[in-house]
Amino acid sequence: MTAQRTSTGTDPTGGRPVVPSLGRRRPLGVNEIELTGGFWATLQATNAAATFEHCEHWMERLGWLANFDRVAAGTTGPDRPGWSFSDSEVYKLIEALCWEFARSGDPVVDDAVRRLTARIAPAQDPDGYLNTCYGHPQQQPRYSDPEMGHELYCTGHLLQAAVARLRTTGTDELVQVARRAADHVCETFGENGLRAVCGHPEIEVGLAELGRVLGEERYLEQAQLFLDRRGHGTLRDIPLGRAYFQDDVPIRKADTWRGHAVRALYLAAAAVDVAVERDDGALLDAVQRQWAHAVARQTYLTGGMGSRHQDEGFGSDWELPSDRAYCETCAGVASVMVSWRLYLATGEVRYADLIERTFLNVVATSPRSDGRAFFYANPLHQRVADDWPGEDGVSLRAESGARAAWFDVSCCPTNVARTLASWQAYAASAGERDLTFLQFTGMRVDAELGDGRSVSVDVDTDYPDDGLVRFRIVRAPSGPVALRLRVPEWAEDALLDEGGRLRRVQPGFAVVDRELEDGEELRLQLPTAPRFTWPDRHVDAVRGCVAVERGPLVYCAEAIDLPEGVDLEDVVLDTDTEPVARDGRVIVRAVVQPGPEDSRWPYHRRAPLLGPSRSNEQAHADGMGPDGTGPDETRTDGFDVTLTPYHQWAEREPTAMRVWLPVLTR
Repeated sequence: MTAQRTSTGTDPTGGRPVVPSLGRRRPLGVNEIELTGGFWATLQATNAAATFEHCEHWMERLGWLANFDRVAAGTTGPDRPGWSFSDSEVYKLIEALCWEFARSGDPVVDDAVRRLTARIAPAQDPDGYLNTCYGHPQQQPRYSDPEMGHELYCTGHLLQAAVARLRTTGTDELVQVARRAADHVCETFGENGLRAVCGHPEIEVGLAELGRVLGEERYLEQAQLFLDRRGHGTLRDIPLGRAYFQDDVPIRKADTWRGHAVRALYLAAAAVDVAVERDDGALLDAVQRQWAHAVARQTYLTGGMGSRHQDEGFGSDWELPSDRAYCETCAGVASVMVSWRLYLATGEVRYADLIERTFLNVVATSPRSDGRAFFYANPLHQRVADDWPGEDGVSLRAESGARAAWFDVSCCPTNVARTLASWQAYAASAGERDLTFLQFTGMRVDAELGDGRSVSVDVDTDYPDDGLVRFRIVRAPSGPVALRLRVPEWAEDALLDEGGRLRRVQPGFAVVDRELEDGEELRLQLPTAPRFTWPDRHVDAVRGCVAVERGPLVYCAEAIDLPEGVDLEDVVLDTDTEPVARDGRVIVRAVVQPGPEDSRWPYHRRAPLLGPSRSNEQAHADGMGPDGTGPDETRTDGFDVTLTPYHQWAEREPTAMRVWLPVLTR
């Protein structure tokens, strides 16, 4: 793996979630990119104004924060509230606050970090162990349930919170707590310690990144040790199989991701970290191979991953049912983590393409517009409107078709919070003499290139609602510089305007490599006309269906937008009429094909065809009406259906919804 070495120091202006010491691209930090308006600035502002307080409120209300107080006071007992992994939600919230403080400099946010740290630190044991569920009076012993105990998983999120603090502020009490915890893990599970792994990967990525930021080689060594131990049946078998824990096949030998999706993706992220730091091309190749297979055969149109509810996991190849899609929000976050690391390591545009799809159609789908309710799972088909649990209820159902204020297992709200708080850190990267724009939104980029020169660019756009992206050079460096603008994989025949000089650019990177001038403007026009998207014939669940996309956004039909009396399950799209954008919405043409009123048997000898392709006599002989419909079916004239961006579905009220709609055949 040929790559350039970059700094991994504790520069408090860094503000980067991932800082590999080797790689083809250098990530830009939260302090180098300021969101100035648009889609992501709105989500980020709501995250800061509402979601942080919302998460802390629920963790206080449910006793998850008080768990730390009870450990510190020596009053633990068997009545501890929350699942064994509830500590991790506190750590993810702290991480989110650290990124937000780097962005805004708001002292109230910094006070929140210090306030929460003050609750956590007294609960740490003298040897560095920190957990509120195990190892204290009237609790199970430490590390007595490696499969489901989540002790090392929680520690991993503590370490990631400390990384955020180091990269945005510097060393403080939180960092000291995390370092003692990491030392404890190395001493307990090192080469001569317990030969064990955690049932839920996460400690690996936490150790790797903390090792980078602190320059502690033994943390990276421990991360690699955990990776190498996995896949050898270290954990006990369960009915879901060892794949659930990623303990069935060594990561170097696996051809694709399997088992629990979040576990698989967190482990893959750590594997990329270790591969990069060790310059281990074979390990990096293994993760790239797994990524390619999973994207080609196990990923939903939205970018969502995980098709099975029983284990929150990946299904077999092509097993992508819409109505039973799990697509956990946390899996979307983890997918971004893996793809971002692979992009930094390789510079390949395909990883940034998947990041965009996942950001817009999974991560942005989860939070309600006010930042106080969330989707856990993200199906692509909701057959009936679901019950809303209300603003004051805890949802016990991850698969709910309505956003919930909080969940019994509430990993997703805090994962969304930390991801939105650091979103701009995934928007651009720098090379030796180039600046690459990967995601588009209103922003100011002030970046230092690898050769030491600096460049400042303003980006102005209404993307993803509009495909025009303007890049204005605020401060150009002396000498030639390359601006690399990502052209998404769906954007064929995009146009790049350089001061009136137009040229067509294709998916990949559009490159402007020359001396730039202060004040000049480049315009990238991406084609965002609505389009039909057809599934691969192997995806049985949606064969005979079509979806609609516009730019990077997936659209869906919601029952509340249909004419009165029309059931969403009876809507069939007429694909002879192209979808159109009208007044900011997407419109498709449809007809109604209702099923028989007396449905005694849901199967037929012949496929019912709509349209004039069958004679009246043949249709009658087949038990069909003269218009080609079934004996109890009716046929209506075509009508327009207004589609909703998938990330906005159920925003107005719980409703039935479909991304993939049946196609009218003639």
